[in-house]
Amino acid sequence: MDSLYLIIFFIIGTFLGGFYTVLGNRLAKEEYSFVPYRCDSCGKSLSFLESIPIISYCFLKRKCRYCHKKIDSMEPLMELFTGILFAVSFYSFGFSYELLIALGIVSLLIIVTVSDLNYLIIPDEVLVFFVLYFIVVQFFALGIVGVFQHILTGFFLFILMYFIMWIGEIVLKKESLGGGDVKMMFLFGLVLDPLLGTVAIFLGSIFALPMSLFLLYKNHEKLIPFGPFLLLAFTFLYFTKLTPEVLVSWFGF
Repeated sequence: MDSLYLIIFFIIGTFLGGFYTVLGNRLAKEEYSFVPYRCDSCGKSLSFLESIPIISYCFLKRKCRYCHKKIDSMEPLMELFTGILFAVSFYSFGFSYELLIALGIVSLLIIVTVSDLNYLIIPDEVLVFFVLYFIVVQFFALGIVGVFQHILTGFFLFILMYFIMWIGEIVLKKESLGGGDVKMMFLFGLVLDPLLGTVAIFLGSIFALPMSLFLLYKNHEKLIPFGPFLLLAFTFLYFTKLTPEVLVSWFGF
């Protein structure tokens, strides 16, 4: 039965991955039409067969059937990645409040990755939605006291990230972090505790370092999207179920 659920979550994830890709692109461009099954180039509506995740990309030979414009290869990749992460979420947490949190984190990761990689924007609408989503889930899981503690953690991480941004601007004499990265840390606090939230910033920086060096060497590009790497760190910490106690023990305290 668990195998069946894994397949179901994978399929649901692939369909949502396509929708999240559309959402990330259109919100970043301030387009508020979220109909996923149409070509973004010519606007033609797609049939069911043309809308099946991953398979349709191969079936259409990577081109729109009507205008023959190439379909962005990010779309099937995001569909596959979302499907895998949805299945991993169920495998890791089963039917629980933790599963709802995990699915929310994966959804946020995909949307922000698309918008930040393509446009260097983390839409406020996305952050507001997931703040409300995590507050509601945590309310049912932890009660009002637990939610209040996480909100305080959110403010702490927001202030910490703002301070890092401020120091970076003083040292570099230019913008060091995007406002979306700073605001997103409040959302991290709704799930993680203060220590793990702080570790997420550090870990995200480590994840971002190889790409930063590559882009600096290849294109002399000094501005990279930091949001996806922060969210990768967030996802990693949540899915590994790392606790502050285990983290402290690693350093011998």
